[in-house]
Amino acid sequence: MRQLTAAVLLVCTLTACGGGGGSGGGGGGAPGPRTSTTPHPEPAVTRSITITLSCDDTEVWVPASPAGLTPAGSFARLDSLQRPMEVSGRVWSDNDERLYVGVVCGARTPEQFATLVAKSTLTVYQGKPAVRWTTRTGVRSFMWLERPGTAVYIGATPGLSDEIKPIATDITAG
Repeated sequence: MRQLTAAVLLVCTLTACGGGGGSGGGGGGAPGPRTSTTPHPEPAVTRSITITLSCDDTEVWVPASPAGLTPAGSFARLDSLQRPMEVSGRVWSDNDERLYVGVVCGARTPEQFATLVAKSTLTVYQGKPAVRWTTRTGVRSFMWLERPGTAVYIGATPGLSDEIKPIATDITAG
């Protein structure tokens, strides 16, 4: 995955640098506009404002401050799981509302993953097995099997449940 990301970044860099100053009209010997290269430091900035969660050798990058929320701690357990699993996650808040993002380590197959949470609805997220459920305390939860051994979990109290989809879109894995 990192090789693919590096290849895409290289292509984007070469395209941006080569598009402005070549033979496509312009003034004599002066180099073309190089301002197109200023966006390239942005990925490093984006990566520096993320939090890394991991299971074994799989890393999951989460925005450091989703939806402008305030960091409110971490968690290492999900009561909804049917069996003990390694869990690592972060919590953000906005007044009494909470947003949870984490990884659940251990489920290697879609069949194992599908049985992690009782009374969950099996679905698909970006072609990967996923489940959704609401806890007895009202937390709306969504989890997908990112890779064998690594599931990504997002939970939110009702006031922040609209943030689940955008957060899922912002999460990347490597």
